[in-house]
Amino acid sequence: MSKKKIAYACQSCGATFVRWAGRCTECGEWNSIVEEEVIEEGSHVRASFGEESAPVAITDTSQGPVPRLATGMAEFDRVLGGGVVPGSLMLIGGDPGIGKSTVMLQLSHHLARTCGPVLYVSGEESFGQTRLRASRLGTLHDDLLLLMETEVGTVRGIVSNGGFALVVIDSIQSMYSSKLPAVPGSVGQVRHCANEFLTLAKGLNVPVFLVGHVTKEGAIAGPRLLEHLVDTVLYFEGEGKEGLRILRAVKNRFGSTNEIGVFEMSDTGLREVPNPSALFLNERPEGVSGSVVIPSVEGTRPLLVEVQALVSETSFASPKRTVTGVNANRVALILAVLEKRAGMPFSDKDVFVNVAGGVRLEEPAADLAIAVALASSQLDVPVTPHVAVFGEIGLAGEVRAVSMARQRVGEASKFGFTRCILPKNCGGDVEDDGAILPVSGVRQAIDLALER
Repeated sequence: MSKKKIAYACQSCGATFVRWAGRCTECGEWNSIVEEEVIEEGSHVRASFGEESAPVAITDTSQGPVPRLATGMAEFDRVLGGGVVPGSLMLIGGDPGIGKSTVMLQLSHHLARTCGPVLYVSGEESFGQTRLRASRLGTLHDDLLLLMETEVGTVRGIVSNGGFALVVIDSIQSMYSSKLPAVPGSVGQVRHCANEFLTLAKGLNVPVFLVGHVTKEGAIAGPRLLEHLVDTVLYFEGEGKEGLRILRAVKNRFGSTNEIGVFEMSDTGLREVPNPSALFLNERPEGVSGSVVIPSVEGTRPLLVEVQALVSETSFASPKRTVTGVNANRVALILAVLEKRAGMPFSDKDVFVNVAGGVRLEEPAADLAIAVALASSQLDVPVTPHVAVFGEIGLAGEVRAVSMARQRVGEASKFGFTRCILPKNCGGDVEDDGAILPVSGVRQAIDLALER
């Protein structure tokens, strides 16, 4: 009887080692290396993405672009870049209860009605449980087929002979291959099953959605190879107790990664929010210091988002810095600029910064709004009503130009904002009708916003 061959792999990055170690030398993670059995030589199945393996000129136009499949949700299509690409492998992750299975059932129902049979593979729920959810969501259809199976070979055989318009695997961590003795969810199993579904998607030209679990840090569980393998990686964001959900693409081979989709959870499933700006500003307080509105841009869509700041006397030796929705290092930089260039001390103050609605602002155009919010709270003076603010701040206290100024000002004017404080170099891109207030420095912006 031959002895089993054992290898060790990192769950974070997928790196392999000949022996166990407490820390991965590739990604630096602690306690991420697990044991797995090596597959015997010759047991691998040749992956083929087509009937022939002959090179084709990149200028060949015999196979034109394949039309995308509409999901029935404009917000979802926006994030994907215009719809589902046939033959693509997509991974969607998010916290438990965020709505991954819900949106997959809604999407599957629409494609079953418009494109043909859809296979929904559930490895974590029984037929009765999945049907109960589908009945509540109103997604029952004869062409939406449920399969309660976790063995990847069985699923592969059914998909190969089914002629499906879409396949959903819920979830990839529940799938396993009988060729591997490792438990479902291990590094080897997740990697092997993902490769099997990649071969299916490319070989049969059928789109495949993989639902993925996330770790306590918020990253998709399993080897990092999983995200490199798929064509698109989507994340559902939002607080489980709140109704707002934001769908964001962190990788997309067929579209932009800057677009977001906004949804609202209801009793009948996820509903699109066609006008997110109105939702984000719905509960904005009036006449309160520390509240500023920024016309942000996500991809091609301008959004009005409220930035809040609270500055208070500290009772600790080291003042607290709590930041939600923006980069904490960026806030530290803005605090330093305000102290040095605007003469506002924060070294003995607790500082809290929050972006309302669960939105995350990644662009530097949010700098000026954060600075104005901090100054407003520090001085306890509300920002002048109906004023929106955007611009990037440099270390010298200058306000730098940002892109899409015209679209930002236009979105603000739609919601009754009569004045917009923006970088001086952006003033030429916007029609000056008296509503724009160009500034060159952060101190000037604070004086205009607070009318000092």
